[in-house]
Amino acid sequence: MTARTLMIQGTCSSAGKSLLTAALCRIYHREGLRVVPFKAQNMSNNAAVCTDGGEIGRSQAFQALACGIEPDVRMNPVLLKPEADSRSQIIVNGKPWNNLDARDYFERSQRLWNEITTALDSLRAEYDLVIMEGAGSPAELNLQQYDLVNMRVARYAEAPVLLVGNIELGGIFAQLLGTLDLLSLEDRQQVRGLIVNKFRGDQSLFDDGVSILEERSGIPVLGVVPWVPDLNLPEEDAAPVQETRVPATVDSNVLDVAVIYFPRISNLDDVDALRSESNVQIRFVKSTRQLGYPDVILLPGTKSTVDDLLWLRETGLSAAIVAAAESGAEVIGLCGGYQMLGERIENPQRLESEIAAAEGLGLLPVTTTFEAGDKQTRLTSAEVLESSPIPGTEGMTITGYEIHQGISASPNGWLQIEGQSSLCGSSNADNSVWGCYLHGLFHNDDFRSAWRDSIFTRKGLSIDRLSSLSFADLTERELDRLADEVEKALGIEALMKLINREQEAVS
Repeated sequence: MTARTLMIQGTCSSAGKSLLTAALCRIYHREGLRVVPFKAQNMSNNAAVCTDGGEIGRSQAFQALACGIEPDVRMNPVLLKPEADSRSQIIVNGKPWNNLDARDYFERSQRLWNEITTALDSLRAEYDLVIMEGAGSPAELNLQQYDLVNMRVARYAEAPVLLVGNIELGGIFAQLLGTLDLLSLEDRQQVRGLIVNKFRGDQSLFDDGVSILEERSGIPVLGVVPWVPDLNLPEEDAAPVQETRVPATVDSNVLDVAVIYFPRISNLDDVDALRSESNVQIRFVKSTRQLGYPDVILLPGTKSTVDDLLWLRETGLSAAIVAAAESGAEVIGLCGGYQMLGERIENPQRLESEIAAAEGLGLLPVTTTFEAGDKQTRLTSAEVLESSPIPGTEGMTITGYEIHQGISASPNGWLQIEGQSSLCGSSNADNSVWGCYLHGLFHNDDFRSAWRDSIFTRKGLSIDRLSSLSFADLTERELDRLADEVEKALGIEALMKLINREQEAVS
């Protein structure tokens, strides 16, 4: 039997498509259906690694979690990973396909349609329901001829489309009615329902708004989804970043963690688990003015290590980070951030950047070399050695994933990654600066707790041991909380009737 389909499209980026898709995946999974997510083309540097080493967008991996299944490259057959303002690495079926600027990609992208339909057909043969997600807006008139992810996919799958608008952004009528007005008659007929997302306050105040939308569009409003406060789940494909300033007052018992927000930042999910800890404040910073005097500075991953290292120097953040380390701040580098903390980066083949070599921040005794063919993408586990910079972690086995270009030579590695002869990671003499390649290490509860206890003790902060939660259990709880709110708002029985009616019509 070919699976039924449902598609979520948005009036714009940040309409909330990814989280709504995840919520629907969880709802139907709880109903006992074999449900699977699908996004034909995603643009994001926030990638996940599947069991076969293939890459997909992290939002699809998160949606797979909502379905209770393992991530699969078929869920996101085309992934665009931006390397510069108009150039991306193209991942097809989990593997690098090409590196192209925007114009070249659009000219060649139609070759990928067969890869997309093959992946979708394969999933439909194995599951009961495919929840599909669009990208951006279906009404980008100048790009419709290149469409691989919105209405072309909906028409191919004969999927009812739910169009989502974000009322928090303002202009909800222009969002929804304007989008519908710009669609062709054929595409407009594909839209079977409207959703108003992220509503704050008394929803009865929007009753007239629902009536206006339905009268003007002729399409039912399936529901008004409320803003879910304090939701500890990843937002869309990357963490939302707002302007952050140095706190006017600093709580003496709060750990202040400044995360450097690189222009080409990637795999920011490492921060999610830290956010779950009580008494830990996460700030994203892009300038020395925002940096202030944090307890911890975290340099996360990046799609272009050398270019973002130069950005650190241009902004003055490189000198500020070194000064902060000398003044007692803990500095952590993960993946590309780890490479930057070293002494030098060699890039003789001009991979990810046109710059052949760059001096690192010199905080770790590490030299990194980029060479073609050395990209690592895999799920793995690692043993924490006695040389670990975090007291209490010695002997632990932790899990995570690698996704990086470059090989780093370090004289004092502290992680023995499964299947690798050389050690990973490095730290300075007093363990106040450290780093490694393993993404997801803070998702390991025992490791994260030991790190938190260690730095709280070093900073003289009190430790609330009752606040330490299993991150996996917290994520499941939050997914269910989101799903509950969406189920109440949309009326899932009516939605299921819509899906079944569409299936019967094409059978």
